[in-house]
Amino acid sequence: MQNLDTITFDTSNDPHFSIVIADASVQNNVATSISHIYLHNSPVIKTVHQVVNVTSTEAKLFTIRYGINQAISIPNINRIVVITNSLHASRRIFNSLSHPYQIQSISISHRLRDFFNKNNNNCIDFWYCSSKLNWVLHFLVDKNTRKFDISPIYLCKML
Repeated sequence: MQNLDTITFDTSNDPHFSIVIADASVQNNVATSISHIYLHNSPVIKTVHQVVNVTSTEAKLFTIRYGINQAISIPNINRIVVITNSLHASRRIFNSLSHPYQIQSISISHRLRDFFNKNNNNCIDFWYCSSKLNWVLHFLVDKNTRKFDISPIYLCKML
């Protein structure tokens, strides 16, 4: 796992390289998960998901899972870099012991196994980016997860 404050990269010349920037936030019992997928330094997929009554770790694992699924579905991708401020959530993916987030971990592991089986050169990296760094691409995702202030339409669903 890399730290972004010491890493720079240029994806403009590599058509097989994608960046997944994933973050989640929980406010008023509503989790907002956002992931952006970049190819050639341009966003190609932006997703927002919201759900009620989940933990922050569940929301972060979900957005990492969804970002990986989207990146893998792009033709000819053989390197994925997941950038997140949640390394603790990322580590759950590779934890084979029983834990509350195992369904997400199993799903991600299954998709990664398919990705690695396609080509021996396929790889995935997880890079840490603290929200405090205000790195441009992560800052946009982080800011968007926090600006959603949604109250559930059906308050009875919050119980």
